[in-house]
Amino acid sequence: MKEKLLEIKDEYLSFFTPAGEIKALNGVSFSMEEGEVLGIVGESGSGKSVTAYSVMGLTAFPGRLVSGTIRFNGHEIHKMTEKDFRKIRGNEVSIIFQDPMTSLNPVYTIGNQIEEVIKLHTDKTAKQAHDRARELLELVGINEPDKRLKQYPHELSGGMRQRVMIAIALACEPKLLIADEPTTALDVTIQAQILELMQELRKKLGMSIIMITHDLGVVASMCEKIAVMYAGHIVEYGTTDEVFYKPSHEYTKGLINSIPKLNTEETERLVPIEGQPVDLMNPPAGCPFAPRCSKCMKICLRQMPPKTQLSETHYSYCWLRQKEEAQKGATEE
Repeated sequence: MKEKLLEIKDEYLSFFTPAGEIKALNGVSFSMEEGEVLGIVGESGSGKSVTAYSVMGLTAFPGRLVSGTIRFNGHEIHKMTEKDFRKIRGNEVSIIFQDPMTSLNPVYTIGNQIEEVIKLHTDKTAKQAHDRARELLELVGINEPDKRLKQYPHELSGGMRQRVMIAIALACEPKLLIADEPTTALDVTIQAQILELMQELRKKLGMSIIMITHDLGVVASMCEKIAVMYAGHIVEYGTTDEVFYKPSHEYTKGLINSIPKLNTEETERLVPIEGQPVDLMNPPAGCPFAPRCSKCMKICLRQMPPKTQLSETHYSYCWLRQKEEAQKGATEE
């Protein structure tokens, strides 16, 4: 059995604002093995980025881990100080942010920015760092690397800037790469190239990837496992095939139904998920999705559903599945 690279158990994380406590994560638990690609999907504000950032100790003030454990590559993340985090960021875990233009410094050349990361985390000389930067640009498919190293971010296209961000993230060959909506700011053809590049690099370097996205198409092509998040909870978890072909939670079904389909009649309308996202300052007592669920029962509003294990790799938190399992058990008796 492969060794677990990342293990998160019962993570509760809140932002303590003057207006009150925003409960961003409410008992998040999952694990990842080495070389695995996990997709975290859900609408804006569901807790996707907050979950991933907590692995790197990048929870912005006034956010704080309230309880739970995070273990990554032998480190007890929940006990680490900022000084400890500096040793693992870049070396063992790296991140690609959503918008490369705001992540790259406009007054430094591309070469400067890649070399700085290499010098900071390794004992390479200036020449070795320069050679490694050139090598990284070649690795991520950027043509004329010597010319690009001397250019500034504004001189590159969006796709090339995102490739530079990937090169910076891979500078020290991390074990885990967190990709936070890496293709959102790019057009469709460049999106496909970036995803293909990440797949190739993952096979070449053997790293694990957490792909944060609201685009189910991206997850289908990239990921082996999917965690569906809603209002700070993982409401469903399973392999890509299980989540797409046997969705169990009503929210997952809603996300899948809202994807445009190519093989339908022209007149067919998209099916939106009705209602508004939950107020995380005053989350409901029961299932967070209950106020928007068309199949909501009384118990859904009162009590959080327990975990329903559907297979070794597939589970969800839904009272409807509990009801189905109970009925199945009754008919078998």
